[in-house]
Amino acid sequence: MPRRSVVIAAIVVFAAAAAWILFIGLPLWYSARRPPAAAVADTPATATAVRKITATLYFISNDGMALVGVQREIPFAPTVVEQARAIIEAQLTAAPPLVSAIPAATTLRDVFFTERGDAFVDLSGEVVTRHPGGSLDEVFTVYALVNALTVNLPAVTRVQILVDGKELDTLAGHVDLRHPLAKSLEWVVHESH
Repeated sequence: MPRRSVVIAAIVVFAAAAAWILFIGLPLWYSARRPPAAAVADTPATATAVRKITATLYFISNDGMALVGVQREIPFAPTVVEQARAIIEAQLTAAPPLVSAIPAATTLRDVFFTERGDAFVDLSGEVVTRHPGGSLDEVFTVYALVNALTVNLPAVTRVQILVDGKELDTLAGHVDLRHPLAKSLEWVVHESH
């Protein structure tokens, strides 16, 4: 009997040791070899998790006589509406040393589309109240917005600008805004920035 007790005791000790190794020892050993969670968050794979696209945005040229098409990285969005919003918000953001064609403090209220490919861009009132006036400045403001969407989004064929949710005849008395406008690169020059 003592030999049988020794064998049983050996099996019990072996089983306990094996269980400890499988359920406690190995997990502790593997977790000690893993980098801390903060280090995992900083790896290049997660740093590139924010997908970007290159979009052409439009700013006033150095001589003030044209718009300049400038390539900028902006966040990728999964839908056309969300991508349009990202493009317009980037267009509204100042980009020193370039001068924005959009009056300061102008914000995007909404953007929506028709089935025909017309985009409606609803801006805050600052686009009118802070506009410097003049036909050339108005052309630059309007076509910086129109071109930003029509050049970067093939689904958009025309753009109509609204202010505070309403249609306007013009921003400053020169460009007819009563209907959606198609892309016009007539006032655009290409410089590298």
